[in-house]
Amino acid sequence: MTWNLRPATPTDLEDLVELRAVVMRPDLERLGRYDAHRVRQRLRDSFVPEHTRIIEVGGELAGSITVRPADDKRWLEHFYLAPHHQGQGLGSAVLRSVLDQADAPVWLNVLQGSPARKLYERHGFVVDSEDPIDVFMVRKFL
Repeated sequence: MTWNLRPATPTDLEDLVELRAVVMRPDLERLGRYDAHRVRQRLRDSFVPEHTRIIEVGGELAGSITVRPADDKRWLEHFYLAPHHQGQGLGSAVLRSVLDQADAPVWLNVLQGSPARKLYERHGFVVDSEDPIDVFMVRKFL
């Protein structure tokens, strides 16, 4: 599969908001936390184009990934793949590419029971802490 990352622009926001709502819905519903407005607003409130990359396949939006700098670490956020692009190795390829450029430990949180946790574990992330909703993971700087 041929894919590329391009810098996000402010005009990408609403497409990403809708993608987030689709991708997050199954896990949020399973946890009893789905709210159609909130799932969209959280991305609107935290979107920073300068830290976000758009994943494209065949010139079309396939997903997004954000790496936000924070002191001596990086936060991996808003890593979403459209459902029809999941399970084909794209997530691993994108994650590997982003992690190869990391210059500090990378932190993230994933929802309890999310299949994405296995992806992160395969790429060297370990659990730092967890609660009934969130699992916080870290990948040490290599």
